[in-house]
Amino acid sequence: MICVSIQNRDIDGIFEILESPATEMAEIRMDLCDLTPEDIDELFSSTDIPLVATCRISDKMSASEAEARLTRAIRAGANYVDLEIEAPAMMSKRVRREAREYGTVLIRSYHDFEGTDSLPALQALVEKCQHLGAEVVKVVTTARSEADAERVMALYDSFDPAGLIAFCMGEAGKESRLECLRRGAPYTYAAVTHKEATAPGQWPASVMLDAVYGDMPEMSGEVLPMPASKSFAQRAIIAAALAEGTSTLRGYSPCGDNESAVAVAKALGASVSKKGDVLTITGTGAKAFTKDQLHTGESGFLTRMMIPILSLISSGPVNVTGEKTLLKRPLTGARDMMSAFGVALEGGSPEAMVPLTVRGRLATGEVEISGKNGSQLISGLLSALPLADGDTEIHLVEPKSIPYIFITLDVLKRFGIRIENEMEGGQEFIDTQDWSLCEGMTFRIRGGQKYKAADIDIEGDWSSAAAFMVAGAVFGKVSLGGLDTHSLQADLSIIDILVEAGASLSVEEETGIIHVQKAPLKAFEVDASNCPDLFPVISVLAAFCQGTSRISGVGRLANKESDRGKAIVDMLTAMGVKAWIKGDRLCIEGHSLAQRRLSGRMLHGGDYTSSKDHRMVMAIKTASLGMDSPFTIDDTTCVSKSFPTFFEIFEKL
Repeated sequence: MICVSIQNRDIDGIFEILESPATEMAEIRMDLCDLTPEDIDELFSSTDIPLVATCRISDKMSASEAEARLTRAIRAGANYVDLEIEAPAMMSKRVRREAREYGTVLIRSYHDFEGTDSLPALQALVEKCQHLGAEVVKVVTTARSEADAERVMALYDSFDPAGLIAFCMGEAGKESRLECLRRGAPYTYAAVTHKEATAPGQWPASVMLDAVYGDMPEMSGEVLPMPASKSFAQRAIIAAALAEGTSTLRGYSPCGDNESAVAVAKALGASVSKKGDVLTITGTGAKAFTKDQLHTGESGFLTRMMIPILSLISSGPVNVTGEKTLLKRPLTGARDMMSAFGVALEGGSPEAMVPLTVRGRLATGEVEISGKNGSQLISGLLSALPLADGDTEIHLVEPKSIPYIFITLDVLKRFGIRIENEMEGGQEFIDTQDWSLCEGMTFRIRGGQKYKAADIDIEGDWSSAAAFMVAGAVFGKVSLGGLDTHSLQADLSIIDILVEAGASLSVEEETGIIHVQKAPLKAFEVDASNCPDLFPVISVLAAFCQGTSRISGVGRLANKESDRGKAIVDMLTAMGVKAWIKGDRLCIEGHSLAQRRLSGRMLHGGDYTSSKDHRMVMAIKTASLGMDSPFTIDDTTCVSKSFPTFFEIFEKL
């Protein structure tokens, strides 16, 4: 990243620079700019460009005034705050406290305008800044010779590059301003123009941008529409098919899995019509299913959801068939779970596999089951048991993919179904409400309920949006429409992951449009057990985050459309990214986009396999924005399973 130092401007002049497509990051020298307190509020609260708030103490800027300006910038939303190492101790403590409270990255900086000290002395300075609470240390000295610059660059051999900005002023240190990026610094500094340099040897931003990015294309900034969430759409389609009366589902977009759900609804006897993005479904009132076969396409979720429903509404055994990758994917744990309710699944050994036969009627009562193999069959049970004659109480231990269970409960509620649920866990779970710490769930399901027709809006799909958001965070800026930031979708976690990695995100309150802006990215750690669909694309994100990222939950990936854990490691390795699986964690060694560009470490092009997995295709396409040569994917048609227009929309970036 290249940070433009802005000085000697009023707020209008600053915004003029920030609005330039060439500005990807900026330092606001509040000690040298003409800004009122209100200007500071407006400036740091109204732009997606990552901003560094700097206010040097001098004869013209007292410590108290500098602190007031820095504090105001932090509270308004500054991404970084730069405080020189010489600042008074109490001021330092107060600014550090404010930065922590508001999530602003604290930079402690040291400047030597006379020369460059010894390497041990420079190392001691870095350690002192870290001791003072710096998340990023900035060391800038004056180089009188190449040896001076080499000593400063040697700091990158001793400290984490993601937390160090070290370079030299002066003509002898000019190249170090670029070299620090090659060594892995989060960003470097440049001047607005040659005449506006804030220090000797500072590059003009236009020259620096050309040196780092060359002819990399800019993103269009066009607002891109996201498809409907198939997690919501499939559940709503089946609920509407079971309901009495006519339901209207707005915001529908077709994909393989959604169309399979429509086909199942019709097979159940529902009437379905489509006009634009609106589905109109006249349900059956959960009348008896008299056919002996049901086809669920390639959808693992639809298959698992329909098994309990069929066992309750069918007049006899039903053969469930499917196609493509579904035929090779075991329904792990399904046989044992359905056996607990008196239903046999015949087919596949030792695990149930499609095609299979569902035999027996779903029993009610009090049952304890394990959720360690996922939530999809549980969603089917929750959808079916309200139609039973008796009441049921399910004690679910080892719950996984809890957000998807909440989506099911939300959709059922909209169609008139009421289910009581309680979550169980230790004190840490109670304090944090972190779903990964949940030890169990209890569902109390009253029998004899009826689905009622509903009119609902299907929200946009965060799984699909994730690829575009990662593209924006690494390569430029994207704007997305049709998403709900209050969604129950597990893949809404992409926001938290991007923020932890350092990306800049904002939401327009009036339109709901989401903007994701490139920013200095650092390694992250996340438990993705509850959002396995994010694994492929956040692995690409990790490849461009400085340091080693660790993503937990690999065990959830084995029975997806591919063995995703292995497929991801194979993909990254072919791209030249060091990646490995250790226990339940995927570990990825990443480097910033600037470092990759300058050191010849761009991802490798070549021939890639989709592994018949739509999420892998989206990840490879996202990664292609950072490849050094052309690429091919052996099968891209599998994206139609969830996002048929993916490539068409991706070309608009």
